[in-house]
Amino acid sequence: MNQREKEQYLREYSVLKAQGKPFFPYAVAKDSVMAFLVLVAIIAMSLVLGAELGPKADPTTTTYTPRPEWYFFFLFELLRVIKPAELTQAATIGIPTLCLILLIMLPFYDRGPERRPERRPIATTAGIITIVAMAYLTYLGASAGSPTDIEMKAPSDLDRQAVAQFDQGKLVAAQSGCLACHKIGHNGNDGPGPELSEVGARLPREAIARTLENPTAPMPSYAALRRDEPEQFDAMVEFLSQLR
Repeated sequence: MNQREKEQYLREYSVLKAQGKPFFPYAVAKDSVMAFLVLVAIIAMSLVLGAELGPKADPTTTTYTPRPEWYFFFLFELLRVIKPAELTQAATIGIPTLCLILLIMLPFYDRGPERRPERRPIATTAGIITIVAMAYLTYLGASAGSPTDIEMKAPSDLDRQAVAQFDQGKLVAAQSGCLACHKIGHNGNDGPGPELSEVGARLPREAIARTLENPTAPMPSYAALRRDEPEQFDAMVEFLSQLR
């Protein structure tokens, strides 16, 4: 902006300022009325609709799937996208902090005096990208499946029946709490049990079945599952044997 443009801007600004209304009490009154209406709406909804507390917390349950509050869904999904454990800190701290710093610095590297969005391409683009990215990640996080799911596809050389048994065994393994102590692909934990991503290459099917029935503590035994629901037990053994 040269000197002439600056002077013209100051003249237009002084004219518009003289035609405007003072902040107090005009703007303060408008904000106060709006804040009062919002407060009344919140109180009315809390009285009419109530608060959904959900069932009483059960610390002994093994089927509870923890999920973050909706305003953290974008970070939740970011962790699902960036799967390697060594990049967890970058996903939770590095990337959000970097984006926040770039937004805070926006007035310093986009110093144009214009206020219309179409004349502020840098600021407008940064705002649109931020809103779209957070909205998209929030949607994906809200519609994502359980974090205890095993995200592995069946080997391509299996027939349709074997693929169905693979998927059934994958579901049984996920519901049986295997991911609490083992890692399967990108899912689960690094311990205390060994990684099972390639267990089928290390142990034959019979050895996997024997280990599930007579495991080493603290791993629970699945002998009751084999006795009560042999089809699910066989499906889990078949799934684990296909991990190579």
